[in-house]
Amino acid sequence: MSLDLVRVDDRLIHGQVVVGWGRELKPDLVVLADDEVAANEWEQKLYALGVPCSMRVEFATVAEAARSVDAWAHDSCKTIIILSDIDSLQRLCNDAPIIRKVNLGGVHNDGDRQQHLPYLFLSEAEVGQLRLLATRGIEITAQDLPNSAPVTLEDLL
Repeated sequence: MSLDLVRVDDRLIHGQVVVGWGRELKPDLVVLADDEVAANEWEQKLYALGVPCSMRVEFATVAEAARSVDAWAHDSCKTIIILSDIDSLQRLCNDAPIIRKVNLGGVHNDGDRQQHLPYLFLSEAEVGQLRLLATRGIEITAQDLPNSAPVTLEDLL
């Protein structure tokens, strides 16, 4: 399977993803699955600037990404999927049951969230969504960088 990382990070493509995870995983493809960015060429150009030329970047809605996950997972191309929020993650996992492992990166406070790690704030609704995904056998860990120890959902909550 070549789906190397499915990550929730509200900053989308930034240094931790490109430098930290990129150097560790050496992906060929970075997929930014976000409905708003997929509809905005200007934002796509900005995010593409942050991706080194050794990696391809694709922009997709969450629904488009869900339809492509199986192909990405069985391709020899190493792929990272980045989502902006837990709701998008749940939609992706609902429509792409092949996803069995998820990484929670930066999810920042919006006033309604409680802090669980220095880089991870979750609302009650988001906690419920993550618990539901976990009951379906999806391994959920929080890890800001590849050299940090992953924190399991159980330990997180």
